[in-house]
Amino acid sequence: GNLEVTTAVNITWSSINFKTILQWQPKPAGYFYTVEIHGQISDTRKKCILTTETECDVTDLLRNVKENYTAHILSVTSSEMDNFEEPPFAVSEKFAPYNQTVLGKPEIQNYTQKGSKLNVVFQDPLTPYTFPNGSFQSIRDIFQHDLEYKLYYWKDQSSGKKYATTKSHEFEISVDSTKNYCFYIQGIIPSRKENRNGQESMVLCTSVGRSILDEYGAEVFIVIAVIAIAVITLAIVLSVILCKRKKAKAAREKEPLNGV
Repeated sequence: GNLEVTTAVNITWSSINFKTILQWQPKPAGYFYTVEIHGQISDTRKKCILTTETECDVTDLLRNVKENYTAHILSVTSSEMDNFEEPPFAVSEKFAPYNQTVLGKPEIQNYTQKGSKLNVVFQDPLTPYTFPNGSFQSIRDIFQHDLEYKLYYWKDQSSGKKYATTKSHEFEISVDSTKNYCFYIQGIIPSRKENRNGQESMVLCTSVGRSILDEYGAEVFIVIAVIAIAVITLAIVLSVILCKRKKAKAAREKEPLNGV
């Protein structure tokens, strides 16, 4: 019978730190997919040739990150492999890695709170692209002066956030030396209209000068105080009762025996 070939639908680009995955639907039945990447100035190149998968890692075809790309997803049957007819295909939306890739989580390497200074040192996320010597490029190597970072920080057990910005790998901010602070870092591309904010790093908290009150909260101390007052009150009441019993017993012992 005739084989029904379906063209791809729901084509999406997923990109973090320039690692870019193309995804689509549906699963093929009796045919294959081949991905073609079309750039504005670069030659058309194929990837994931005759695959039965519905995703394709196209990172290595997007090295010119400032170029705009579209993907053609071809639906190929076995009979079309031997002829020169163009198979049916679907076209993705345009994708510009420089403007659309999501900034990944920065890695916090070290942090200290000494007196009234909080110092945080962090590392740029790496990309899949390499230098000629084989070392991986970071997002800073690609974005350069377009990249900055925000440090969001707040007093531990408080909801009021403040922030500071830097274009370096380090933050040094003034804080209350008697309080502990929690914080996280986020990459920012201010020049972007969309996807300006990157993924947030893990939240970390300092522990310098942490008091028992900070650790457990005032509510616990109120409960402890109530229990202590109850115990003291009970001890006083028991003491009064015992004292009265002793006095009553002593009074009975002093009474003369009947009939003597």
